[in-house]
Amino acid sequence: MNGQHHPTRRTALAGAAAAALAYAPDAAARPRGGEGRRLRVYLGAYTGGAPGHGIGVASADPYTGALRLESVVPAEDPSFLALSATGRVLYAVNEVEKGRVSAYALSPDGAVRGFLGQSPSGGAHPCHLALHPGGRHLFTADYTSGTVGVVELRPDGAPGELVQVVRYNGSGPDPERQDGPHAHMVLPDPTGERLLTADLGTDTVRVHRFDARRGLLTGGAEVRMAPGSGPRHLAFHPCGRTVYVLGELDSTLTSCAYDPARGTLTPVTTVPILPRGADPAGTTAAEVLVSADGRFVYASNRGHDLVAVLATGMSGGIRPRPVSHHPCGGRSPRHIAFGALGTGRRLLYTANQDSGTVALLRRDPVSGSLAPAGKPLAFDRAVCVLPAGRGR
Repeated sequence: MNGQHHPTRRTALAGAAAAALAYAPDAAARPRGGEGRRLRVYLGAYTGGAPGHGIGVASADPYTGALRLESVVPAEDPSFLALSATGRVLYAVNEVEKGRVSAYALSPDGAVRGFLGQSPSGGAHPCHLALHPGGRHLFTADYTSGTVGVVELRPDGAPGELVQVVRYNGSGPDPERQDGPHAHMVLPDPTGERLLTADLGTDTVRVHRFDARRGLLTGGAEVRMAPGSGPRHLAFHPCGRTVYVLGELDSTLTSCAYDPARGTLTPVTTVPILPRGADPAGTTAAEVLVSADGRFVYASNRGHDLVAVLATGMSGGIRPRPVSHHPCGGRSPRHIAFGALGTGRRLLYTANQDSGTVALLRRDPVSGSLAPAGKPLAFDRAVCVLPAGRGR
Protein backbone atom coordinates (compact mmCIF):
# COMPACT_ATOMS: atom_id res chain seq x y z
CA MET A 1 0.00 0.00 0.00
CA ASN A 2 1.19 3.46 -0.93
CA GLY A 3 3.43 5.05 1.71
CA GLN A 4 2.08 8.51 0.95
CA HIS A 5 -0.89 7.37 3.04
CA HIS A 6 0.85 5.02 5.50
CA PRO A 7 4.56 5.85 5.79
CA THR A 8 5.39 2.67 7.69
CA ARG A 9 4.38 0.56 4.70
CA ARG A 10 6.58 2.10 2.07
CA THR A 11 9.14 4.88 1.74
CA ALA A 12 8.50 8.05 -0.25
CA LEU A 13 8.79 7.59 -4.00
CA ALA A 14 11.82 9.14 -5.60
CA GLY A 15 10.86 8.35 -9.15
CA ALA A 16 14.28 6.97 -9.99
CA ALA A 17 14.49 4.89 -13.15
CA ALA A 18 14.42 1.10 -12.96
CA ALA A 19 17.85 -0.32 -13.66
CA ALA A 20 19.33 -3.73 -14.29
CA LEU A 21 22.52 -5.27 -12.94
CA ALA A 22 23.06 -8.68 -14.48
CA TYR A 23 25.71 -10.94 -13.06
CA ALA A 24 27.71 -13.80 -14.44
CA PRO A 25 26.37 -17.16 -13.20
CA ASP A 26 28.70 -19.78 -11.85
CA ALA A 27 30.14 -21.48 -14.91
CA ALA A 28 30.70 -24.68 -12.95
CA ALA A 29 26.98 -24.98 -12.34
CA ARG A 30 26.14 -24.77 -16.04
CA PRO A 31 25.92 -28.01 -18.03
CA ARG A 32 27.90 -28.12 -21.24
CA GLY A 33 26.17 -27.19 -24.45
CA GLY A 34 25.05 -23.59 -23.80
CA GLU A 35 22.82 -21.77 -21.40
CA GLY A 36 19.54 -23.30 -22.58
CA ARG A 37 16.15 -21.64 -22.51
CA ARG A 38 15.94 -18.77 -20.05
CA LEU A 39 12.83 -18.57 -17.89
CA ARG A 40 10.71 -15.45 -17.41
CA VAL A 41 10.48 -13.57 -14.13
CA TYR A 42 8.14 -10.57 -13.78
CA LEU A 43 8.85 -7.74 -11.34
CA GLY A 44 6.34 -5.42 -9.69
CA ALA A 45 7.34 -2.03 -8.31
CA TYR A 46 6.17 1.31 -7.01
CA THR A 47 6.66 3.86 -9.76
CA GLY A 48 5.02 7.06 -8.52
CA GLY A 49 3.57 7.60 -11.97
CA ALA A 50 6.98 8.29 -13.52
CA PRO A 51 6.92 7.79 -17.32
CA GLY A 52 8.63 4.65 -18.57
CA HIS A 53 8.53 2.87 -15.23
CA GLY A 54 6.46 -0.21 -14.58
CA ILE A 55 6.62 -3.99 -14.74
CA GLY A 56 10.06 -5.49 -15.20
CA VAL A 57 10.38 -8.46 -17.54
CA ALA A 58 13.50 -10.43 -16.67
CA SER A 59 14.87 -13.78 -17.68
CA ALA A 60 16.41 -16.34 -15.35
CA ASP A 61 19.19 -18.71 -16.25
CA PRO A 62 17.58 -22.18 -16.06
CA TYR A 63 20.57 -23.67 -14.22
CA THR A 64 21.66 -20.91 -11.83
CA GLY A 65 18.59 -18.66 -11.55
CA ALA A 66 20.68 -15.58 -12.41
CA LEU A 67 18.42 -12.71 -13.52
CA ARG A 68 18.81 -10.38 -16.47
CA LEU A 69 16.39 -7.49 -17.05
CA GLU A 70 15.12 -7.47 -20.64
CA SER A 71 12.40 -4.81 -20.72
CA VAL A 72 10.12 -2.60 -18.65
CA VAL A 73 6.41 -2.39 -19.47
CA PRO A 74 5.04 1.05 -18.52
CA ALA A 75 2.48 0.79 -15.71
CA GLU A 76 1.43 2.87 -12.72
CA ASP A 77 2.36 1.36 -9.34
CA PRO A 78 2.04 -2.32 -10.38
CA SER A 79 2.70 -3.53 -6.83
CA PHE A 80 1.41 -7.10 -7.14
CA LEU A 81 1.34 -9.50 -10.10
CA ALA A 82 -0.32 -12.80 -11.00
CA LEU A 83 -0.34 -15.16 -13.97
CA SER A 84 -3.27 -16.95 -15.59
CA ALA A 85 -3.32 -20.74 -15.33
CA THR A 86 -2.33 -20.93 -18.99
CA GLY A 87 0.63 -18.62 -18.49
CA ARG A 88 -0.57 -16.48 -21.38
CA VAL A 89 -1.91 -13.48 -19.42
CA LEU A 90 -0.12 -11.36 -16.81
CA TYR A 91 -2.22 -9.38 -14.31
CA ALA A 92 -1.19 -6.41 -12.19
CA VAL A 93 -2.91 -4.23 -9.62
CA ASN A 94 -2.41 -0.51 -10.05
CA GLU A 95 -2.07 0.60 -6.42
CA VAL A 96 -3.50 4.08 -6.80
CA GLU A 97 -6.42 5.92 -5.20
CA LYS A 98 -8.83 4.93 -7.96
CA GLY A 99 -7.60 1.35 -8.00
CA ARG A 100 -7.36 -0.65 -11.19
CA VAL A 101 -6.49 -4.11 -12.46
CA SER A 102 -4.52 -4.37 -15.71
CA ALA A 103 -3.88 -7.35 -17.98
CA TYR A 104 -1.18 -8.06 -20.56
CA ALA A 105 -1.05 -10.74 -23.25
CA LEU A 106 2.05 -12.92 -23.19
CA SER A 107 3.69 -14.73 -26.07
CA PRO A 108 4.57 -18.44 -25.75
CA ASP A 109 8.08 -17.51 -24.59
CA GLY A 110 6.68 -15.23 -21.87
CA ALA A 111 7.44 -11.88 -23.50
CA VAL A 112 4.76 -9.22 -23.07
CA ARG A 113 2.90 -9.09 -26.39
CA GLY A 114 0.46 -6.27 -25.68
CA PHE A 115 -1.98 -4.59 -23.33
CA LEU A 116 -5.32 -6.41 -23.01
CA GLY A 117 -7.22 -3.88 -20.91
CA GLN A 118 -8.05 -2.81 -17.39
CA SER A 119 -10.93 -2.56 -14.96
CA PRO A 120 -11.64 -0.79 -11.66
CA SER A 121 -10.56 -2.86 -8.68
CA GLY A 122 -13.51 -1.69 -6.62
CA GLY A 123 -11.60 0.39 -4.10
CA ALA A 124 -8.58 2.50 -3.21
CA HIS A 125 -4.98 1.26 -3.43
CA PRO A 126 -5.38 -2.43 -4.35
CA CYS A 127 -2.33 -4.25 -3.00
CA HIS A 128 -3.12 -7.87 -3.89
CA LEU A 129 -5.03 -9.93 -6.45
CA ALA A 130 -5.70 -13.61 -7.06
CA LEU A 131 -7.30 -15.63 -9.83
CA HIS A 132 -10.15 -18.04 -9.25
CA PRO A 133 -9.21 -21.60 -10.30
CA GLY A 134 -12.08 -21.58 -12.80
CA GLY A 135 -10.33 -18.84 -14.77
CA ARG A 136 -13.41 -16.61 -15.15
CA HIS A 137 -12.90 -14.22 -12.23
CA LEU A 138 -10.22 -12.48 -10.23
CA PHE A 139 -10.31 -11.01 -6.74
CA THR A 140 -8.68 -7.84 -5.41
CA ALA A 141 -7.76 -6.62 -1.92
CA ASP A 142 -8.05 -2.83 -1.70
CA TYR A 143 -6.01 -1.63 1.25
CA THR A 144 -7.11 1.93 1.91
CA SER A 145 -10.83 1.39 1.33
CA GLY A 146 -10.88 -1.96 3.15
CA THR A 147 -12.75 -3.62 0.29
CA VAL A 148 -12.57 -6.84 -1.72
CA GLY A 149 -13.53 -6.75 -5.40
CA VAL A 150 -14.68 -9.46 -7.81
CA VAL A 151 -13.84 -8.81 -11.47
CA GLU A 152 -15.18 -10.90 -14.34
CA LEU A 153 -12.66 -12.02 -16.95
CA ARG A 154 -13.40 -12.05 -20.67
CA PRO A 155 -12.58 -15.08 -22.85
CA ASP A 156 -9.25 -13.52 -23.87
CA GLY A 157 -8.37 -12.95 -20.20
CA ALA A 158 -8.97 -9.20 -20.20
CA PRO A 159 -10.64 -7.72 -17.07
CA GLY A 160 -14.31 -7.09 -17.70
CA GLU A 161 -17.14 -6.05 -15.42
CA LEU A 162 -16.59 -5.29 -11.74
CA VAL A 163 -19.20 -7.73 -10.46
CA GLN A 164 -19.10 -7.08 -6.72
CA VAL A 165 -17.45 -5.00 -4.00
CA VAL A 166 -17.47 -6.31 -0.41
CA ARG A 167 -16.89 -3.61 2.22
CA TYR A 168 -15.45 -4.41 5.62
CA ASN A 169 -15.90 -2.44 8.84
CA GLY A 170 -14.09 -2.09 12.15
CA SER A 171 -10.69 -1.12 13.49
CA GLY A 172 -7.85 -2.40 15.67
CA PRO A 173 -5.72 -1.24 18.60
CA ASP A 174 -2.92 0.35 16.52
CA PRO A 175 -4.14 3.94 15.88
CA GLU A 176 -1.84 4.48 12.91
CA ARG A 177 -2.15 1.21 11.04
CA GLN A 178 -5.56 0.00 12.23
CA ASP A 179 -7.73 3.11 12.02
CA GLY A 180 -10.16 1.16 9.83
CA PRO A 181 -10.38 -2.01 7.72
CA HIS A 182 -7.40 -2.66 5.44
CA ALA A 183 -7.86 -5.67 3.18
CA HIS A 184 -4.41 -7.02 2.38
CA MET A 185 -4.79 -10.41 0.68
CA VAL A 186 -7.28 -12.55 -1.20
CA LEU A 187 -6.73 -16.32 -1.42
CA PRO A 188 -9.09 -18.90 -3.00
CA ASP A 189 -9.05 -22.22 -1.20
CA PRO A 190 -7.98 -25.35 -3.16
CA THR A 191 -11.61 -26.22 -3.97
CA GLY A 192 -12.36 -22.80 -5.47
CA GLU A 193 -15.60 -22.75 -3.49
CA ARG A 194 -14.37 -20.31 -0.85
CA LEU A 195 -12.25 -17.17 -0.64
CA LEU A 196 -10.10 -16.31 2.37
CA THR A 197 -9.24 -12.66 2.98
CA ALA A 198 -6.80 -11.02 5.39
CA ASP A 199 -7.83 -7.70 6.96
CA LEU A 200 -4.85 -6.04 8.63
CA GLY A 201 -6.95 -3.20 10.02
CA THR A 202 -9.37 -5.32 12.07
CA ASP A 203 -7.15 -8.32 12.96
CA THR A 204 -9.56 -10.54 11.04
CA VAL A 205 -9.42 -13.36 8.51
CA ARG A 206 -12.72 -13.93 6.70
CA VAL A 207 -13.93 -17.01 4.85
CA HIS A 208 -16.46 -16.25 2.09
CA ARG A 209 -18.35 -18.71 -0.07
CA PHE A 210 -17.94 -18.01 -3.81
CA ASP A 211 -20.61 -18.68 -6.40
CA ALA A 212 -18.56 -19.11 -9.58
CA ARG A 213 -21.64 -19.10 -11.80
CA ARG A 214 -22.81 -15.68 -10.66
CA GLY A 215 -19.41 -14.38 -9.61
CA LEU A 216 -20.59 -13.42 -6.13
CA LEU A 217 -19.14 -13.74 -2.64
CA THR A 218 -21.55 -14.56 0.16
CA GLY A 219 -21.26 -15.15 3.90
CA GLY A 220 -17.99 -14.14 5.45
CA ALA A 221 -17.27 -16.01 8.67
CA GLU A 222 -14.98 -13.78 10.76
CA VAL A 223 -11.99 -15.32 12.49
CA ARG A 224 -10.30 -13.05 15.01
CA MET A 225 -6.52 -13.07 15.22
CA ALA A 226 -4.52 -11.63 18.14
CA PRO A 227 -5.27 -7.92 18.76
CA GLY A 228 -2.70 -5.75 17.04
CA SER A 229 -1.23 -8.62 15.02
CA GLY A 230 -2.32 -7.18 11.67
CA PRO A 231 -3.00 -10.23 9.45
CA ARG A 232 -1.26 -9.52 6.16
CA HIS A 233 -0.78 -12.66 4.06
CA LEU A 234 -1.99 -16.26 4.10
CA ALA A 235 -0.70 -19.56 2.75
CA PHE A 236 -2.13 -23.08 2.55
CA HIS A 237 -0.18 -26.16 3.54
CA PRO A 238 -0.31 -28.70 0.64
CA CYS A 239 -2.67 -30.89 2.68
CA GLY A 240 -5.31 -28.17 2.25
CA ARG A 241 -6.35 -28.27 5.89
CA THR A 242 -3.80 -25.94 7.47
CA VAL A 243 -3.65 -22.21 6.80
CA TYR A 244 -0.76 -20.01 7.93
CA VAL A 245 -1.59 -16.42 8.85
CA LEU A 246 1.31 -13.95 8.86
CA GLY A 247 0.92 -11.07 11.32
CA GLU A 248 2.54 -7.99 9.81
CA LEU A 249 2.50 -5.84 12.94
CA ASP A 250 3.77 -8.37 15.50
CA SER A 251 5.89 -10.58 13.17
CA THR A 252 4.17 -13.83 14.12
CA LEU A 253 2.90 -16.87 12.26
CA THR A 254 -0.42 -18.37 13.34
CA SER A 255 -1.34 -21.83 12.09
CA CYS A 256 -5.06 -22.53 11.71
CA ALA A 257 -7.04 -25.70 11.10
CA TYR A 258 -9.21 -25.31 8.01
CA ASP A 259 -12.37 -27.28 7.23
CA PRO A 260 -13.19 -26.71 3.52
CA ALA A 261 -16.62 -28.33 3.78
CA ARG A 262 -17.81 -26.08 6.58
CA GLY A 263 -15.64 -23.08 5.73
CA THR A 264 -14.28 -22.82 9.25
CA LEU A 265 -10.84 -21.59 10.29
CA THR A 266 -9.62 -22.31 13.82
CA PRO A 267 -6.38 -20.79 15.20
CA VAL A 268 -4.21 -23.46 16.84
CA THR A 269 -0.76 -22.06 17.61
CA THR A 270 1.24 -18.84 17.17
CA VAL A 271 5.03 -18.58 16.92
CA PRO A 272 7.39 -15.62 16.36
CA ILE A 273 9.27 -15.35 13.09
CA LEU A 274 12.04 -13.18 14.58
CA PRO A 275 15.15 -14.71 16.19
CA ARG A 276 15.01 -15.24 19.94
CA GLY A 277 15.77 -11.97 21.73
CA ALA A 278 15.38 -9.81 18.60
CA ASP A 279 13.68 -6.46 19.16
CA PRO A 280 10.43 -6.35 17.14
CA ALA A 281 10.17 -2.56 17.37
CA GLY A 282 10.10 -0.95 13.94
CA THR A 283 9.88 -4.25 12.09
CA THR A 284 7.06 -5.69 10.00
CA ALA A 285 6.46 -9.10 8.46
CA ALA A 286 5.69 -9.24 4.72
CA GLU A 287 5.32 -12.58 2.91
CA VAL A 288 4.76 -16.25 3.73
CA LEU A 289 5.38 -19.31 1.51
CA VAL A 290 5.15 -23.07 1.98
CA SER A 291 7.40 -25.53 0.17
CA ALA A 292 5.63 -27.95 -2.17
CA ASP A 293 6.55 -30.91 0.01
CA GLY A 294 4.97 -29.13 2.98
CA ARG A 295 8.09 -29.48 5.15
CA PHE A 296 9.00 -25.80 5.48
CA VAL A 297 7.37 -22.39 5.84
CA TYR A 298 9.28 -19.24 4.81
CA ALA A 299 8.40 -15.78 6.14
CA SER A 300 10.10 -12.44 5.48
CA ASN A 301 10.60 -9.59 7.94
CA ARG A 302 11.34 -5.97 7.13
CA GLY A 303 13.54 -4.16 9.62
CA HIS A 304 15.70 -7.10 10.59
CA ASP A 305 15.71 -7.87 6.83
CA LEU A 306 15.64 -11.62 7.12
CA VAL A 307 13.79 -14.70 5.96
CA ALA A 308 12.69 -17.08 8.71
CA VAL A 309 12.54 -20.83 8.10
CA LEU A 310 10.03 -22.88 10.08
CA ALA A 311 9.80 -26.67 10.02
CA THR A 312 6.24 -27.96 9.85
CA GLY A 313 6.74 -31.45 11.29
CA MET A 314 3.97 -34.01 11.03
CA SER A 315 0.18 -33.79 11.37
CA GLY A 316 -0.41 -31.52 8.39
CA GLY A 317 2.00 -28.82 9.49
CA ILE A 318 -0.30 -27.50 12.19
CA ARG A 319 2.53 -26.81 14.68
CA PRO A 320 5.46 -25.20 12.86
CA ARG A 321 8.63 -24.32 14.74
CA PRO A 322 11.35 -21.80 13.81
CA VAL A 323 14.61 -23.49 12.84
CA SER A 324 16.77 -20.79 11.21
CA HIS A 325 16.95 -17.15 10.05
CA HIS A 326 18.82 -15.82 7.02
CA PRO A 327 19.68 -12.37 5.56
CA CYS A 328 17.35 -11.48 2.68
CA GLY A 329 20.13 -10.08 0.49
CA GLY A 330 18.91 -6.48 0.66
CA ARG A 331 16.71 -4.14 2.65
CA SER A 332 12.98 -4.54 3.28
CA PRO A 333 12.02 -7.92 1.74
CA ARG A 334 8.43 -7.10 0.82
CA HIS A 335 7.91 -10.21 -1.30
CA ILE A 336 9.55 -13.62 -1.70
CA ALA A 337 8.94 -16.38 -4.24
CA PHE A 338 10.31 -19.79 -5.08
CA GLY A 339 12.33 -19.97 -8.27
CA ALA A 340 11.20 -21.06 -11.71
CA LEU A 341 11.03 -24.66 -12.89
CA GLY A 342 14.36 -26.37 -13.46
CA THR A 343 15.99 -24.99 -10.33
CA GLY A 344 12.87 -23.99 -8.40
CA ARG A 345 13.15 -26.41 -5.49
CA ARG A 346 16.53 -24.91 -4.66
CA LEU A 347 15.98 -21.19 -5.28
CA LEU A 348 14.23 -18.34 -3.49
CA TYR A 349 13.93 -14.78 -4.81
CA THR A 350 13.45 -11.78 -2.52
CA ALA A 351 12.09 -8.42 -3.75
CA ASN A 352 13.82 -5.92 -1.47
CA GLN A 353 11.95 -2.64 -1.67
CA ASP A 354 14.27 -0.23 0.13
CA SER A 355 17.49 -1.45 -1.51
CA GLY A 356 15.79 -1.68 -4.92
CA THR A 357 17.06 -5.19 -5.57
CA VAL A 358 15.89 -8.70 -6.29
CA ALA A 359 18.19 -11.12 -4.50
CA LEU A 360 18.68 -14.80 -5.20
CA LEU A 361 19.07 -17.29 -2.36
CA ARG A 362 19.90 -20.96 -2.71
CA ARG A 363 17.66 -23.28 -0.71
CA ASP A 364 18.62 -26.60 0.84
CA PRO A 365 15.51 -28.80 0.42
CA VAL A 366 16.66 -31.08 3.24
CA SER A 367 17.33 -28.53 6.00
CA GLY A 368 15.32 -25.65 4.50
CA SER A 369 18.24 -23.26 5.04
CA LEU A 370 19.11 -20.42 2.68
CA ALA A 371 22.40 -19.02 1.39
CA PRO A 372 23.33 -16.14 -0.99
CA ALA A 373 23.63 -17.19 -4.63
CA GLY A 374 25.27 -14.28 -6.44
CA LYS A 375 24.79 -10.55 -6.90
CA PRO A 376 21.26 -9.12 -6.86
CA LEU A 377 19.43 -7.65 -9.83
CA ALA A 378 18.84 -3.92 -9.37
CA PHE A 379 15.24 -2.81 -9.90
CA ASP A 380 14.05 0.36 -8.26
CA ARG A 381 11.35 -0.06 -5.55
CA ALA A 382 10.98 -3.78 -6.28
CA VAL A 383 7.99 -5.10 -4.33
CA CYS A 384 6.93 -8.27 -6.18
CA VAL A 385 8.79 -11.07 -7.94
CA LEU A 386 6.81 -13.57 -10.02
CA PRO A 387 8.67 -16.42 -11.76
CA ALA A 388 6.69 -18.06 -14.54
CA GLY A 389 6.14 -21.78 -14.04
CA ARG A 390 7.22 -21.53 -10.42
CA GLY A 391 8.66 -24.61 -8.83
CA ARG A 392 9.00 -25.35 -5.13
